[in-house]
Amino acid sequence: MPRPKTLIPVLLLASAAAPAQFSGKNAFEHTRTLVSFGPRTPGSPGMRKAQEYIMGQLKSEGWQVTADAFTAHTPKGPLQMKNIVAFRPGTSGRAVAITGHYDTKFFPFRFVGANDGGASAGFLLEMARALKGVPLKNSVYLVFFDGEEAVREWTAEDSLYGSRHLAERWKRDRTLSTLAALINVDMIGDRDLRILREQYSSETLMRLIGSVARQLGLWQHFNGPALAIEDDHVPFLRLGVPAANLIDFDYGPDNSWWHTAGDTLDKLSPQSFEIVGRVLIETLRRLDP
Repeated sequence: MPRPKTLIPVLLLASAAAPAQFSGKNAFEHTRTLVSFGPRTPGSPGMRKAQEYIMGQLKSEGWQVTADAFTAHTPKGPLQMKNIVAFRPGTSGRAVAITGHYDTKFFPFRFVGANDGGASAGFLLEMARALKGVPLKNSVYLVFFDGEEAVREWTAEDSLYGSRHLAERWKRDRTLSTLAALINVDMIGDRDLRILREQYSSETLMRLIGSVARQLGLWQHFNGPALAIEDDHVPFLRLGVPAANLIDFDYGPDNSWWHTAGDTLDKLSPQSFEIVGRVLIETLRRLDP
């Protein structure tokens, strides 16, 4: 996606003072498996392997899993895409959604998208395991979006295919009216983690996430520059859902690993996954009624 870039100094990651329910190592290993499938563009063999893996892992953790298949009209013509939606019912009548994309962008070179597509999917898979031990009153959705990336060049029509589709579907079936919050994660595996203060995001929700990060002693990883980034949270914001986007958009020197063959597993850190996981689990607790 055509995100603006900003130079961010390299930071040393804070060590977790207490054991975390969320395992960064597990999230990293899920990402490793997804990367091993190669490029995961919509409809590709790598994408089909990723879909089978993701759905199998979610079912093994006891989540209700549905495949939200649809036809996207793209500059390459019609493409079959598939969001994967996992659900855990609660008792409050409200719901929260944690989302991210699992596709990779079309390139003429081999692009495995370890951080951009791999990390968000690996993170969500570990969240599925970690949340089993967290008593929440709100229902929880974990959503893996297909077609986040532009098929050619980023425009309002050539981007965010999966999130635009699901937002409209949830509007029709009134799922949107139950959502207390949606939090999207993208490019959160970077070993030099610093999450932007993303400007499209709901200010109230970003303040809550920032407050949790401060109380956990992890604020240095959430105080990046203020920048507006179009991502999978935007279609939901436009329909009135409180939504936030957690993204580190300074990936490598001068952002030089983003959308290149250099976006590989060696650039990621289990500790970065764990930092974001700890903050989001505590945020979910505070969003409970």
